[in-house]
Amino acid sequence: MLDNLTQRLARAMKTIRGEARLTEANIADALREVRMALLEADVALPVVKDFIAKVHEKASLHAVHNERAIFRTPVSVDDVLQSPKMFLNLTRLQCCPPSCGAAAAILCTEEFARKNKLDSRIRIAGQAMTTDFPSTFSERSLIKVVGSDMTKEAARRVYEQAGIGPEDVDVVELHDCFTTNEIITYEGLGLCPEGGAEQFVWDGDNTYGGKVVTNPSGGLLSKGHPLGATGLGQCAELTWQLRGEAGKRQVENARVGLQHNLGLGGACVVTMYERAE
Repeated sequence: MLDNLTQRLARAMKTIRGEARLTEANIADALREVRMALLEADVALPVVKDFIAKVHEKASLHAVHNERAIFRTPVSVDDVLQSPKMFLNLTRLQCCPPSCGAAAAILCTEEFARKNKLDSRIRIAGQAMTTDFPSTFSERSLIKVVGSDMTKEAARRVYEQAGIGPEDVDVVELHDCFTTNEIITYEGLGLCPEGGAEQFVWDGDNTYGGKVVTNPSGGLLSKGHPLGATGLGQCAELTWQLRGEAGKRQVENARVGLQHNLGLGGACVVTMYERAE
């Protein structure tokens, strides 16, 4: 079964990459092959789904205390898994809702902040933007297509700039456009070892009482995804957290925050915020 799936995908990818003569018919055939092979794999391969669905369960519990979140009702793992399927094992409640919203931030020097009597307790300790790498397309990995390499490199640069490692991060706002993307991002940001995301979730290390609180706002999954405003929305949440102004969702003694924002096609921005002494 697996050999057959591999062969079918290989034939389809040759066409998609342009190694075969492109026609309207064979492009359609190639895409159909990919879809059918993935559907077969969904049936043939054991897939651990509960821990991925648990990401939205966690997001919904966080959003209960966020008055700006669109969805504030807790959902269970069963609720997530029993919602309508969108593609393969990905259900509706594992997809973020595109929404409307607005956000703003004042970015200035410390001197300007003092002169204008602005709160200057939070500073940017590091920031990096990455775009698609050759590996995004050459290594035939859908995980890399959706930005894992961009995330990993942007995070590496930020940790180097700031002189602060992932073990020192207290709170994270990351781009959870889908539950699966949040899982990939845990490893990309170095919040857990490569291959350790499942255990990270089961151990509760992604929420209050664990190693690091991820998406205390409820994330894109529960807060909503207002596209252009999403990044500054993350910035606002982390600023409130580091100022100690996040109310019932406050992360205790939060001093270092990490932001991850991503767009396919492709760019990733990682920013580290730090509370001044």
